[in-house]
Amino acid sequence: MKRALAILLGGLAATALLLPAAHAQSDYPSRPVTLINPYAPGGPADTLARELASRLKDRLGQPVVVENKAGSGAMVGTGYVARAKPDGYTLLMGTSPGMVVGPLIERATYDGLKDFDLIGLVANQPVVLVANTKLGINTMQDLLDLARKQPGKLNFASAGTGGPTHLAGELLRRRANIAITHVPYKGAAPALQDLIGGQVELGMLSASPVLPFVKDGRLKAIAYTGAKRSSLLPEVPTMAEAGIKNWNEVSTWYALAAPRGTPAAIIRKLSEALTAINAEPEHQRFLAQQDGSIDNMTPAEVTAFAQKDKTAMTELLGALDMLAK
Repeated sequence: MKRALAILLGGLAATALLLPAAHAQSDYPSRPVTLINPYAPGGPADTLARELASRLKDRLGQPVVVENKAGSGAMVGTGYVARAKPDGYTLLMGTSPGMVVGPLIERATYDGLKDFDLIGLVANQPVVLVANTKLGINTMQDLLDLARKQPGKLNFASAGTGGPTHLAGELLRRRANIAITHVPYKGAAPALQDLIGGQVELGMLSASPVLPFVKDGRLKAIAYTGAKRSSLLPEVPTMAEAGIKNWNEVSTWYALAAPRGTPAAIIRKLSEALTAINAEPEHQRFLAQQDGSIDNMTPAEVTAFAQKDKTAMTELLGALDMLAK
């Protein structure tokens, strides 16, 4: 009798312990949520984070506050979320530089994939290859012919070493078997300035900042690094369409993420909210203006997507001898 009573009381105690956690998940969110942007205010990631936070607020019924934690190419803010309590109240605007490339080229305090539960893809922004019109090329074949006639003489500008704009150029160099020289800049603005001025002949940059100069004829868009054409430059072929074989999509992708171990019910609720946001026409128009494509992905699908990108980047960075020692 005493043993049976002890078992009963033990079961009741265990149930009592589980009830608050279950209630907290079903009641989520019951207070404001923090969305960490691992970049400084004002950039593309910040713009996307604030757009997403505004729409998540409407879907979740609680404020979603964007907090900027910049540094080390997104690794400071990304690492902060990796160490946060997995309760759904600290989320990350995850990016490919912070979750994939950064931890591959520098020793990180976190694993960019294993320490997170990915919720869904927010946006995907590939890169466009542009040339100063004075170079006199109009197609990828023109570029390949010129590069092979003048090996090592053509330069391409990027927004910085190790980022998607740099790696897209290195991948083109390898896939097309041409000798072009990388010139890294501290951001897209100075790279674009020198490209327009003729100090460099080629550039690998995001579509949005180069668009005005393509339209006014100072730059020629040659190819796009995405799997499908840009909504901003629909007449520009993809790398595959331009004849570059075995092309791996190179882009800056943004994903909503939570610390590993966040309850499945919370991940599911956030995933459903993100899917609903992606269907909103105003949000779709906003992303189109940023050259950000929408690809609805389940948590499992976005995790596989990120892992595929990590595999491709590991191969490329290894070939460039850029992997962390």
